[in-house]
Amino acid sequence: MRNLDDLFAALARSKFRSRFRLGAREAAYLDSKGIEVVLGHAADFVRDRLAPAQPHNDGRQTPMRGHPVFIAQHATATCRRPCLAKWHGIAVGQPLTAAERAIAPSRRMWSAPALRSAEESVGRGAGNVANRKGWWLIA
Repeated sequence: MRNLDDLFAALARSKFRSRFRLGAREAAYLDSKGIEVVLGHAADFVRDRLAPAQPHNDGRQTPMRGHPVFIAQHATATCRRPCLAKWHGIAVGQPLTAAERAIAPSRRMWSAPALRSAEESVGRGAGNVANRKGWWLIA
């Protein structure tokens, strides 16, 4: 697996990955449920949608919006097996190990600069997820 500091530097340089932001709906969901519940959802999504050697509908299993984890997965290239291979060095065609499954549902994914909310990216500040309940702290 790739060094996370190198990974996040590369993700920040990607036009595609760096465009993902938490919208008002996703930020509100994160506010209402809390980080621990959302991290639980992330673990479930990875277990069900990415961990198998041949995931069902690989490449179409992660929507582009509707849940903060989906946004985080696209921003951090943990959305489908080919992305895991390209960005994280995790081989396609074999089940994810426990260590590999842990990379997506981690607090570190919430520290990616790409996950700042839409409001923050246009300078309004009120929707600044980075300042809410310590979500940007790395555990």
